[in-house]
Amino acid sequence: METKKPSSNQAAFKWGIIYVITAIVITYAFQFLNVDQTSSAKYLGYIPFIAFLLLAQKEYKDQLGGYLTFGEGFMTGFKYSVISGFLLAIFIYLYFSYLSPQVYEQVLTSTQAQLEAKGQSSDQVEVAMNFMKSYGIITTTIGMLIGTTIVGSVIALIGAAIFKRERPPFDMDIENSYTDPTV
Repeated sequence: METKKPSSNQAAFKWGIIYVITAIVITYAFQFLNVDQTSSAKYLGYIPFIAFLLLAQKEYKDQLGGYLTFGEGFMTGFKYSVISGFLLAIFIYLYFSYLSPQVYEQVLTSTQAQLEAKGQSSDQVEVAMNFMKSYGIITTTIGMLIGTTIVGSVIALIGAAIFKRERPPFDMDIENSYTDPTV
């Protein structure tokens, strides 16, 4: 009887969902605690992103019997990043558009104040603000998807290097090396 090699999709999707739920909780916690959108506290959201990416890679390695090639580790992290970025982009769009549009208004006000503080002319500020009012949420959503994927890819490379453990070349026990995650 031949055992089918497990797919990394399950681990990537599971940890991606867990991360997005965590990011939603962090987002609302920051909103209710009235944390400024421009403060450095916003970078705390990267900690669970990195941790869950590494956990997805570790889970897949465990499913493979403790062996993981660099490519398998990277692909697990990459899939996690794409799934997380896609789901987070959907949430950010809904958050700024429907769930908490007042937060986006605060971002617009803060951006306008920053542009005026830099000495931009009133015409330049008006053009920038009109663009942000028209396309800012979509641009943020697309930026979230692309940025999460790029940052996740870099972290996936590091994680793959950490978790990489090649199967010995003469190990013939490939059939019994995979563990069933449902057991």
